[in-house]
Amino acid sequence: INGMIMSSKALLDKNPKPTDSQIKEALAGNLCRCGTHIRILRAVKRAAGQLV
Repeated sequence: INGMIMSSKALLDKNPKPTDSQIKEALAGNLCRCGTHIRILRAVKRAAGQLV
């Protein structure tokens, strides 16, 4: 999760309104076995101020 948070922050610093595919690409290097990728995608969009 920490890597996803750091990657998400870096993405939003560069691109404040990323698309779903840009978010997925930015997080692609982070492996997570918790199965919450959809929730993380929503959280990044929420942090970007986009409707979920």
